[in-house]
Amino acid sequence: MHKLLAILLTLAVTSGVLSFRYLAEIGILKDYVTLKTSDKLTVEERLEQFGTAATVRLALHFQQADVPFPPAAIALLAFKDSKRLELYASNRQGAWRYVRHYPIQAASGAPGPKLREGDRQVPEGIYGVEYLNPNSLFHVSMKLSYPNAFDLAMAQAEGRADPGSDIMIHGKAKSIGCLAMGDAAAEELFALTAWVGKENVRVVIAPTDFRLNGSKPDLTNLPAWADRLYQQLRAELIQYPGENIPHPPTATTAYNTPPP
Repeated sequence: MHKLLAILLTLAVTSGVLSFRYLAEIGILKDYVTLKTSDKLTVEERLEQFGTAATVRLALHFQQADVPFPPAAIALLAFKDSKRLELYASNRQGAWRYVRHYPIQAASGAPGPKLREGDRQVPEGIYGVEYLNPNSLFHVSMKLSYPNAFDLAMAQAEGRADPGSDIMIHGKAKSIGCLAMGDAAAEELFALTAWVGKENVRVVIAPTDFRLNGSKPDLTNLPAWADRLYQQLRAELIQYPGENIPHPPTATTAYNTPPP
C-alpha cells in the first residue's frame, strides 16, 4: 500500500494533474494506509475513549430540550442547501423535540437524489442506520440504509443496475458522497446511536428544509419521480418542530417505524 501511494504521487506529478481534488484523494489513501496498520477498536472501546466527553457536550442541549438523556430515539435531519444537520430526540410523551444542530463540514455533489455508484451524490430520502464503524477511515462512522425500497424501485424502473452503496455519516471534513461532520460531531452522533440502538435512529436527507420552503427546489435534470420523493420528505419533516418552527399540535411519531 505504501508503494501504491508513492506510485500515485509520482504519476500525479509527472502527468501534471496534481489538482486539489487529486491531492484530497491521495490524502484519503494515506489515511487508509494508516488505518490498515493500526489496531482495531470495538464500539465499546470507542465509547470509553470519547463517550464521557460527548455526554458532557450533549447534556445541556438535552436539558434545554426537556428530553431525558440518553433518549429513547433520535432523528437526524440533513439539509443540503444550508449544510446543516439537526438532531431531534423523543421526549417522555414520544414527541420529537429539537436538541441541537451541527454544520455539515463537507458533502460532495449537488441538490438532487443519488442515482448511481460513482456519481458522488449524497442521497435524498428517509433512512435507518445499518451499523456503526468504530474503525472508519474518517474517524468513526454510521452506515445508512441506502438504497432504501424507494431508491431500489426507482432504479429498477429506470434500468439502473447499480444505484450505489456505502453512504455514511462520518468524521473529518472530506466527503465522497457522504456527510462529513468533523470528529467531535461524529463522536456525539456515534455515541448517541450506540446508546439508543441503531433501530431507534431515523435519518432524513433533503435538498432543502421543506418546513421553511414548501416549493420544489429550482433544479434542472431532476428525475420524473423527484416530486414523489419530495412529497414524502415534506410529510416526514412536518413531524419535527425546528429551532425556529412551532411545535405541531400532534408531534408524535412511532420512532421505531422503519424507513420506506
